[in-house]
Amino acid sequence: MAVRKLKPYSPGTRTRVAGDYSEITRREPERSLVGAKHRAKGRNNRGVITCRHRGGGHKRRYRLVDFRRDKHGVKARVAEIQYDPNRNARLALLFYEDGEKRYILQPQGVAVGSEVMAGPDAPIALGNALPLFALPLGTTVHNVELYAGRGGQMVRTAGASAQVVAKDGDYVAIKLPSTEVRLVRKECYATIGEVAYGEVRNTSLGKAGRRRWLGRRPQVRGSVMNPCDHPHGGGEGRAPIGRSGPVTPWGKPALGLKTRKRNKPSDQYVLRRRRRVSKRSRGGRDA
Repeated sequence: MAVRKLKPYSPGTRTRVAGDYSEITRREPERSLVGAKHRAKGRNNRGVITCRHRGGGHKRRYRLVDFRRDKHGVKARVAEIQYDPNRNARLALLFYEDGEKRYILQPQGVAVGSEVMAGPDAPIALGNALPLFALPLGTTVHNVELYAGRGGQMVRTAGASAQVVAKDGDYVAIKLPSTEVRLVRKECYATIGEVAYGEVRNTSLGKAGRRRWLGRRPQVRGSVMNPCDHPHGGGEGRAPIGRSGPVTPWGKPALGLKTRKRNKPSDQYVLRRRRRVSKRSRGGRDA
C-alpha cells in the first residue's frame, strides 16, 4: 500500500494525494454481506438538524463487518481485500472451512491467502482474535471489545493499534492510541496486529468537491457572520471575537473545553488519561 501524488493537471489535482488502491483485489462487494444504509445527514428522529455541515454525498451500501469474531476454532482463508466506503480501513473477505463468508478489518501484513482464526486456543499470529487473558504482554492489538460478546468498539481506524501492558485479576490494562491506559475485562476479545492502510493519514482530498462526495457540506467561520447569526460576528473588517475565548453559535465555550462528565462510572477503569493536545498543535478552526 502506498500513496500517489497527482500531477497538477487541474487545480483539484494540484494538492491531491490519494491511495494507489494496489491492495484492492475486487471491486464489487460480496452480495450476501451487503445491506442498506440510512444516512441521517445530521438530523435527529424529528428531522431537526443537530449536527451541522452534514448532507449529500455519494450513495453507499453498508458492508456487514464481523467485529465480534465469534466463530471460534474454525480456520478461515483471506480470499479478497476490498474497499469500504463507510470507513478508511480496508476489509478482508474470509472464507471459512465450513463455507461461511465474513468481512473483517484487514490487519497489517495479512494478504490474500493468509489463514486466520478466532478463539481462546488460536495461535498468537497476525489477524487471529483471542481473549485478552490469552495474549502475552506487549502484544499489539486492534478491534478491542469493551464488553465481552458485544464486538470490538475501540481501535478500529486505519493504522491504529493498542498494546497489552499489564494483567491484574479479572482485568487487563490496554494502552490506547490516544496514550490513555484503560482496564478492560480479561474475557474481551481483541485482534492481533494493527489495522492496515495507515498511509491514509498522508492523503489529501485536493478540492472541496471531494469533501462533498463524502457527505460534508461547507463550513462558514463565525467571524464572517453577522452578530445576529453568531457571537463572533459583526464589527468592521477583521474584528476580534470580543470574548475571553471562542464559543459556539449558541454561546457555549468551544475549542478545548473538556466535555467529559464528572464522576463518570467508567472513570474507575481509566488508569491514565490521554495526553492533552494544545490548540496550536491541533490546528482548531474558528467556531
